[in-house]
Amino acid sequence: MGRRLLSSASFGEVRSEADDCELDWPFGGLDAVDRDELRETAYEIFFTSCRSAPGFAGRSALNLSPADEGAAAASKPEKAAPGGGGTQMVVKSRIKRSLGLRTRRVRAMTHMGSAAAGGGGGGGTASPVKVKRPMTSAEIMRQQMGVTEQNDNRLRKTLTRSLVGQTNKKVETIVLPLELLRHLKPSEFNDAHEYHQWQRRQLKILEVGLLLHPSVPLDQKNAAAVRLREIVRSTELKAIDTSKNSEAMRALNKCVGILAWRNPNNSPMEACHWADGYPLNIHIYLSLLRSIFDLRDETVVLDEVDELVELMKKTWPTLGINRMIHNVCFTWVLFEQYVMTGQVEPDLITATLAMLVEVANDAKRPDREPGYVRVLSATLASMQGWAERKLLDYHQGFEDGAVAMMENVLCLALSTAKMRTEDISCHECSPMLVERRNKAPSNSFSGNRVDHYIKSSIKNAFTRIFENGNGRADSMIVEVEEDPSEILMQLIRETENLAMVEKETYSPILKKWHPVPTAVALVTLHNCFGIVLKQCISRITGLTNELVRVLQTATKLEKVLVQMVVEDAADCDDGGKGIIKEMTSYDVDTIILNLMRAWIDERLKIGRQCVNRAKDNENWNPKSKTEPYAQSAVDLMKLAKVTVEEFFEIQVGARDELVQVLADGLESLVQEYTSFIASCGTKQSYVPALPPLTRCNQDSVLLQLWKKAAAPCQAGMDACTVPVKAAGGGGGSSEQPNKPRSSTSRGTQRLYVRLNTLHYILALLHSIDKSLSFFSRASHSPSPRRTPLGNHQYRRRIIAPTHFDLARTAIHAAILQVSEIAAYRLIFADSASNFYNSLYAYSVAESRIQPTLRALKQNLNLLVAVLTDRAQPGAVREVMKVCFECFLTVLLAGGPARAFTRSDYEMVVEDFGSLKRVFCSSGEGLVAEDVVEKEAAPVEAVVALMGLPTEQLVEDFIMMASKAGMAFAGGQRMPMPPTTRKWNRSDPNTVLRVLCHRDDDVANRFLKKTFQLPKRR
Repeated sequence: MGRRLLSSASFGEVRSEADDCELDWPFGGLDAVDRDELRETAYEIFFTSCRSAPGFAGRSALNLSPADEGAAAASKPEKAAPGGGGTQMVVKSRIKRSLGLRTRRVRAMTHMGSAAAGGGGGGGTASPVKVKRPMTSAEIMRQQMGVTEQNDNRLRKTLTRSLVGQTNKKVETIVLPLELLRHLKPSEFNDAHEYHQWQRRQLKILEVGLLLHPSVPLDQKNAAAVRLREIVRSTELKAIDTSKNSEAMRALNKCVGILAWRNPNNSPMEACHWADGYPLNIHIYLSLLRSIFDLRDETVVLDEVDELVELMKKTWPTLGINRMIHNVCFTWVLFEQYVMTGQVEPDLITATLAMLVEVANDAKRPDREPGYVRVLSATLASMQGWAERKLLDYHQGFEDGAVAMMENVLCLALSTAKMRTEDISCHECSPMLVERRNKAPSNSFSGNRVDHYIKSSIKNAFTRIFENGNGRADSMIVEVEEDPSEILMQLIRETENLAMVEKETYSPILKKWHPVPTAVALVTLHNCFGIVLKQCISRITGLTNELVRVLQTATKLEKVLVQMVVEDAADCDDGGKGIIKEMTSYDVDTIILNLMRAWIDERLKIGRQCVNRAKDNENWNPKSKTEPYAQSAVDLMKLAKVTVEEFFEIQVGARDELVQVLADGLESLVQEYTSFIASCGTKQSYVPALPPLTRCNQDSVLLQLWKKAAAPCQAGMDACTVPVKAAGGGGGSSEQPNKPRSSTSRGTQRLYVRLNTLHYILALLHSIDKSLSFFSRASHSPSPRRTPLGNHQYRRRIIAPTHFDLARTAIHAAILQVSEIAAYRLIFADSASNFYNSLYAYSVAESRIQPTLRALKQNLNLLVAVLTDRAQPGAVREVMKVCFECFLTVLLAGGPARAFTRSDYEMVVEDFGSLKRVFCSSGEGLVAEDVVEKEAAPVEAVVALMGLPTEQLVEDFIMMASKAGMAFAGGQRMPMPPTTRKWNRSDPNTVLRVLCHRDDDVANRFLKKTFQLPKRR
């Protein structure tokens, strides 16, 4: 079955919407003959079959006088003669009434004829008079089929000549084309070309009916078939001689007779077979049936349809048609006319549905012939195909006021589908399958089909609105230049409108065949939009306020669709829960959360790149004098601040978890960067190693003076343990510079930049923390909990005062560490020559602390100049602590160059007081006085030991050693107390060191006797 578009050329000049809706031609094609040739042949067969009926062969109806005509009309004013006669036909036909067709004719079909004034029978001398009379059935048929009066008269005369004396000869025994070729001569045509075309048509009909589509199977090598084919081919250029004695005519008579009277069973035949082969017979019969439509209005069936159909039945024996095939063909003609006239006349499809009831009854009969089943199956398939193409996209097929006919088309689709499934295919199925179909609910079949129509049409309608709004098909999937947010917003509006149209316009009609049409449609629509939403989201890399608004609108759309589905499915057994489960939630909150997380991850990724770049390139030079911190810190904190600002510009729900995710990510970056800042070494690398403990020598005064003179020339001694004499003594030597310069190294200054950077980060972190706390939710759970976000577990903390506790702790620890390292580097490395290596070297009186303090003040001035206000107090405090530690180290671990007597105590106390005043508020004002006193207290306690008598020191040491379990036992030597460098007055090691640096005989003897300490060299 091929598909072709039934164009208006087949039905005059009618143009219709059928040009846009293909209708499958179900009956196969006839390539040898065209539609006009079939129509002319159909009229010839019709006329020949009805030749004995009034108005066809007789002349009385054509030559009625006005008087006779009036008498006839008076005798039978309402009922027409059975043969059609000259009287008016019944207005209300039985066929039209049974099919629900309304009568629309305004005036009856009439014919302008001529009659003799004198009423003569043949040809009178009186002048003819034009009379208007009702048309006979023959005249109506000739006019409807477009046969000219000349051709009609020629046919009448030929049949009269050929059937002289054979009035009772059955039409099914006549091979009409052969009879016409025998008796119709070229002289009866206007010219030779017209005759050639006519002859060519007759031979092609014989070829189609006897060779191409015979009713009885034919061997193509049959001699008669071969000969007939040769004769037909010979007429392509010129007509053959059809005179009685011509060789071609005798051969034609012979082979046509053999082929037309074939019988596969070799039994006697009562009818010839030349026009009853499929599909020739159906084509010819349809040409006859199409004549029932009024030429003046092709949507109207003639009121004379009853008599015309009765006359058409006379052609059944010739065409091999029966009542069942007639019903199928009549149904097809009504349906075909409905489609080809633009589907504007609902009566035609209503009549088609009425005829389908009869066809369905016929289809259930057990005595169906295979030929009937073939015609019926092809017809139903074509009708169902057309109807379903409309219904599979009913939003386009039934728009703009065409919804009214949707119900009829739906009935047509379901009826034809049911007949094809149950009435035709059931005879080919197993008995078990037939029984199963019979037990199935009657509405299950129609419900399933309607369900399919709804889903398909919704998908097509949604695809159209998406493509119309997007510019091109699938452009969102392929490549989108436009803003996806705008596309989605437009699509949401169109989708909601489509849902309302479906509910209000189409669902009331579909409700007759489906329990929940609105629910099915909206579930499908919901899923369609969900697919597009996922495609759009997959291409989005960043979250914006516009996109959030679109997604929130999508949530509103989802709620609207779900509510409509619930309302429609309320009467279901489960209350609609089953169908609602088919709706895959858009889960917009999760989409927004994932997009926000992706946005946060992208920003954190940029921040991590900034940290890594700092690790590779940062040289710890200040950005500028006004911004004395690292450029990498400026970049990192600017990124963090901008990220937080943009984060709160995006209006999203469920922000609490996102705030914590962002805070945790930023905190991790800050912690990593802080660790990088703090990775600047350790303070232990700057602390000098402790020299071994020895006892002071009791040298003569002359030897001491000689060692003093030789000390500056010593070589090969440890710089950490053999100090260099100070540049000037207590009285102010002339070698002292007037303006001492700062000894702070570049490395120490870079440590100051690290400190500034840490304080800068701490300050901005506090500002960012305030922003997070201000914009986040005010109420929180009082207990910590963990919230799953994606594939990770994030720590959920109370967002009350801070989000960066860990980062703050890390920064404070880093500040303390860097401050300590800077102080140790400044005092023990940069200021070693002025402090540890020179203070009290060789002589307390000549190596006082004043030069050290002058250098220290210069270093402190530089420290204050480099460090920011926030960083200064902590840094100076650490310098103070290290200075105190260095002072103790000079007293307790100063090496061979340091020796103290009890009389030096006052000078040491005075010097330590001067050192305190450098940091005290009463002095330089850098550290609070109470802090200075607190840090100085342990040092003063140790210095106080230097003022005690040696005997008291020995006694205190022995007492402390006894308490610590280090007393003499069994004549063994007392163990050396451990060195902890945490010197204080109650520490035995501290007291021991004071004794080691006490330059007197008592201390010397005690140390030699108790610990066997060597003398200094």
